[in-house]
Amino acid sequence: MKKILLTLIIALAGVAAAQAQKFALVDMDYILRNVPAYEMANEQLQQISLRWEKEISELSKEAETMYKNYQSERVFLTDDQKKRREEEIVAKEKEVTDLKYKYFGPEGELFKRRQSLMKPIQEEVYAAIKKVSEEKGYQVIFDRASSQSIVFASPRIDVSNEVLAKLGYSK
Repeated sequence: MKKILLTLIIALAGVAAAQAQKFALVDMDYILRNVPAYEMANEQLQQISLRWEKEISELSKEAETMYKNYQSERVFLTDDQKKRREEEIVAKEKEVTDLKYKYFGPEGELFKRRQSLMKPIQEEVYAAIKKVSEEKGYQVIFDRASSQSIVFASPRIDVSNEVLAKLGYSK
């Protein structure tokens, strides 16, 4: 009898605790689109990326031109000259590959710039979300933009505009 009563009390406590939890949603894409600093940082990154892509493209064209010239002149070159030209072409192609990796690799310059520009903005948004959570008593706030498993959510539990207001960008 005691076991049944204890189990019933634990089950009721679990149900009561589950009903007391409050949760909300935010749409990080929507929030970030409405933060001007984020848009400026994205524009900066886009300009840097285009400049680096142009630099890589020019080097790649140089390597291609070197190869075409080599192909057309190959008949007239000695074995030593052929070998030297081939090494020059391979070196130029390696330079292109290294530059791509330096700029766009997993730990490349673009990644580092993105981190340095975006991290302060993301921390500010996180702090605003935390404030809204503490003020409204939410235990959990889900990100609608990154969650693939949310099929439908009522707009009433979306606190994105409140987060924007905390950031000083009222909607």
